[in-house]
Amino acid sequence: MSQHEYVFVAVSIILGLAITRMLHTVGILIRVHDRVIFHWATALWSLCVMAFVLQFWWVGWGLREVMEWRFIDFLVLIIGSIFIYGAAEMALPVPDDDGDDDELDFIRHSEGFGRLSVLSMLIYLCVGPYVNLAIRLEPSPTGLALLLPAVGIVVMLAMILFPRSFRWLCPVFASYALLILFLTA
Repeated sequence: MSQHEYVFVAVSIILGLAITRMLHTVGILIRVHDRVIFHWATALWSLCVMAFVLQFWWVGWGLREVMEWRFIDFLVLIIGSIFIYGAAEMALPVPDDDGDDDELDFIRHSEGFGRLSVLSMLIYLCVGPYVNLAIRLEPSPTGLALLLPAVGIVVMLAMILFPRSFRWLCPVFASYALLILFLTA
């Protein structure tokens, strides 16, 4: 087993759990659909989170050419995986056992407790420059490796600091996510 395979087993487990959690939450929301107050922005956010989970898994394959892994490299990838899991865990509302219908309001969730999903994604984006500049054999241009995550971080900071902006910043973040997917595919 190569070091890459060894490192990415742990990363893959966490990313697989993130996908599983999101799909499970969607299943729950479908089951209780009569209690859900749907909003397109929250659904779009959750699709963006799923896209970044898959993008992280995909980019991991590109790291197979790294011959020597340091513990700090492993640690940064695990931390990134944990935070993308956190973004997936908090992206959508889930019903509580107490039957409180308000918690299934998509936009209220995103403007409130769902901001933890945005915060987790913000921290996850801080992993990108490290991977691009410290781990990869063919590093990206430094300016681009720092500028692209900075754009996403600024959008997410605005979502966290100004919760009412979630509705119109979510499409901005979705455009950003499409750009990142295009550049890393």
